[in-house]
Amino acid sequence: MADAPGPDTSPPGSGDATEADGLTDAQKSLRAQLLATEHWSLLASRSTTQSEVLTRIAIFLTVVSAGLISLGILGNATQFRGWFGVAALGVLFLLLLLGLITMIRAFNTATEDLMYVLAMNRLRAAYIDLDPGLAPYLMMSAHDDLRGSNVTYHAFFDRDVTQVIGSSMVVITLVTAAVAGLFAGGVVLAFELPVGFAVAVGVAAGLAAFAWMMYRGYRLYWRVWREYTPLRPTPPDA
Repeated sequence: MADAPGPDTSPPGSGDATEADGLTDAQKSLRAQLLATEHWSLLASRSTTQSEVLTRIAIFLTVVSAGLISLGILGNATQFRGWFGVAALGVLFLLLLLGLITMIRAFNTATEDLMYVLAMNRLRAAYIDLDPGLAPYLMMSAHDDLRGSNVTYHAFFDRDVTQVIGSSMVVITLVTAAVAGLFAGGVVLAFELPVGFAVAVGVAAGLAAFAWMMYRGYRLYWRVWREYTPLRPTPPDA
């Protein structure tokens, strides 16, 4: 019994004749229209998703600013005594909860954006199958694997760590981790423990929260590649 054929790793439009070669011009035109419609649908969905998560991040940062300013005003009014501690912990807990929800949405949006990128890479492969002469004019990749997604995200050279550091996900993670540290330090102060110890606990909690959130995002990203099977992988010699 012959071995099952492996995945097609040849560049789109190269090698043997493709299915598109047996189509009439009218059929090719119809396919091109259907592919273009799907492409525009993916672009609209991607744009809507990005806009939604950026709006949520902006709302969260605004709420954090308003919450901290409110605590400052409340502290001056109460001389940081009485029920100020309870109010501060309540506000910080609410900000932490909103931050976690926003962070989860930001990480989920990253995988959704990757899904749209891979889907559009597949469509480019279909365009090239219909007309191989298009290949030199497409800067984005027509391969729906890890290498292809990296080319589509940044076609000039391989992305480095600065792409991650400067992302919206790191911004929201950093702010949420800072709120977690403030909340942990506030809880320690509520038990009337030394300020130095409260600061140490707050810093440790913030760093731990940041590390955990980044690790979660890392695992979520690689889970995609563990469970996803590319349709048109990048050739080994590309």
